Amino acid sequence: MNTASVGFHCPDCARSGGQRVIKGPVVFDPIFTKMLVGLNVAAFVLAGVWGGSLTRLGGRPFQEGSLFGPLVDDGEWYRVFTSAFLHDGFVHLGFNMWALWLLGGQLERIFKPSRYLILYVVSLIGGSFGALLLDPLTPAVGASGAVFGLFGATAVLQRSAGLSIWAGGLGPVLAINLFLTFAIPQISIGGHVGGLVVGAGVGALYVALVRARSPEWWAPAGAAAFGVVVFLASLWAAAQWMDPLF
Repeated sequence: MNTASVGFHCPDCARSGGQRVIKGPVVFDPIFTKMLVGLNVAAFVLAGVWGGSLTRLGGRPFQEGSLFGPLVDDGEWYRVFTSAFLHDGFVHLGFNMWALWLLGGQLERIFKPSRYLILYVVSLIGGSFGALLLDPLTPAVGASGAVFGLFGATAVLQRSAGLSIWAGGLGPVLAINLFLTFAIPQISIGGHVGGLVVGAGVGALYVALVRARSPEWWAPAGAAAFGVVVFLASLWAAAQWMDPLF
């Protein structure tokens, strides 16, 4: 893709002069990004009401929805997903939703809503897989894995357009977040790195299929298939809780 003042242009369209001039404002409504932010906020409020506190996750929401290897292995596979909509306090929620809003709207416009939503969900699963692989006995919550997946996809997209992630500011922000991931004990290293790697993989798949001029359905179908594989890998990782990797 070629960079342009309003985003990215297909190289073939740019060579053929196929761009059209649209009069008036061009407005894109990131409906899925708004939906995801709304779901996370709603889950935070409901968890606070159910658990008795809006400042710290605890009680039944934590017990019933957090990611915990032995319980996932015991058949509670839904924790791979529910854990990504629970947050331990306002700061945890605020940072994740801020990053989701900044990155999500751009990716939803560039990749198209359906592909973007699949990217988010598969990155979410990737974060759960990483957390279960490295530390299955420590309960984990938060949308960080999915958000790091958006970081990874954005980095791949910028590099495919010939842009430097360091000059554009993404590289330093990502580096700081990775430093904090390894520096702060309570942060899930596996969750962040797993989401980042899986999100970058989905982004690379999207870019490769667009460049190959593949049928449009190949990209979401391929990403969804990748997500199924990562989900099955998460169940396998959860089953290793008696003998964790680290």
